[in-house]
Amino acid sequence: MTDAPAPKRAVRAAFDKAADAYDAVAAVQRSACDRLLDMVSAQTFEPRRIVDAGSGTGYALAGLHRRFPAAELIALDFAPAMLRRQPPGLALPLCADLERLPLADASVDALWSSYALQWCHPRRALPELARSLRPGGQLWVATLGPGTLHELRDAFRLVDQHEHVLPFQAPEVLEDAAEDAGLRILASERDTLQAWAPDLRGLLADIKTLGAHQTGAPRRPPLGKTAWNKLVKAYEMHRTPAGLPASYDTLWLLAEKT
Repeated sequence: MTDAPAPKRAVRAAFDKAADAYDAVAAVQRSACDRLLDMVSAQTFEPRRIVDAGSGTGYALAGLHRRFPAAELIALDFAPAMLRRQPPGLALPLCADLERLPLADASVDALWSSYALQWCHPRRALPELARSLRPGGQLWVATLGPGTLHELRDAFRLVDQHEHVLPFQAPEVLEDAAEDAGLRILASERDTLQAWAPDLRGLLADIKTLGAHQTGAPRRPPLGKTAWNKLVKAYEMHRTPAGLPASYDTLWLLAEKT
């Protein structure tokens, strides 16, 4: 990973930094994993080798092991600190990028990827994932859509004209890229998951802890007091009895290598 381009190195550094505190604020990420596992468990497919592509701290590994106890598990992530946080003994760790997988052609029965694909270019990552799958192998994905963090995007638009939130891909873009890579869509679902915080400072701190602060548009200078107060006021328009929401527009996708 030392030859990764600068944007990739920045993303990796962000997730390395976030690793120790990640699980404390990753409730939405766990919910997305749980729902993907429910969809996968409804299939009759029984893979022998599963790669968790973008495994993070390894939350999905225990569920995959329970559902497929005989399968070999490989936990792949490009942030070494994330790999070090994973539960020992469940999977073989592999530090690599989804867009450049060190996997042989047709060497994997199933590829799981939850909340990782959105940090990649779909036209680079999906062909790599498809290449690694054997014919009849399956891809199991949870990823983020364009409505993610819309409250934050809307609030910033009342402060300045800069892009502060990554423009996540629409579901049809991902599905088209998957089909062009030789994958047949088996099932798809879309829903909005939400995280909550008592105030904007806490909400932004949680987003930063999740590593996502390095993955959007070019970083801007810190907001001045006037701009910050304007942002707080704008975000308060979204307040509910549960607190300030952060929405995660989530797409779940199951596909088969043709």
